[in-house]
Amino acid sequence: MSILRLEDLKQYSDTLRTRHGEALRVRFVEPRDTEELQHYFRSLSTRSRYNRFFGAISELPQGLLHEFLQVGERERFTVVATMMVDGFETIVAEARYALHAETATLEFGLSVADRWQGHGIATVLMKNLECRAAALGADHMFGDTLRSNAAMISLARKSDFAFVNHPDDWKLVRFDKEISVAPKDIPCASWRLVALSRQADSPSASV
Repeated sequence: MSILRLEDLKQYSDTLRTRHGEALRVRFVEPRDTEELQHYFRSLSTRSRYNRFFGAISELPQGLLHEFLQVGERERFTVVATMMVDGFETIVAEARYALHAETATLEFGLSVADRWQGHGIATVLMKNLECRAAALGADHMFGDTLRSNAAMISLARKSDFAFVNHPDDWKLVRFDKEISVAPKDIPCASWRLVALSRQADSPSASV
């Protein structure tokens, strides 16, 4: 399977639509987002931060902030979903995902700003992550959440994930989904191009 360089991937951003029709841009995080990303996490409610990180934090510790900004390192990626609010590009959601090539799985976590919850942002963002997983060659995608996080459990159930016990922590539940979409059928146009490019470059595709 061919490996795409980060420089190749960075050109891909997606414009999605919220439940109310607002434009939502999903792109890789950039160094210029450092302060805005930290502001985003500080502005989350205590419950939202706890649900996202499974612990009580008020902001991203510097080490974790650094990890969020290192897109592509160890096949880990951070994307931000932004909207134009009062004339400024504003982060309204984020997601972090990691490709585990040895098991062909993609692990992810996400959050949505409290003000923008209920607009369908998490639903379209999760669907976009499925496109990215398929494009990168993953057969499954999974996430973990607290058993008390009813909103995330409901979202995963509506998105056709199956639930299993977490292997290491009884407070968590894992949701998993098989990805069976073919590259040509990936619903996100930009990531369909990534998948088709990988398929064309694969040695098995040369007969």
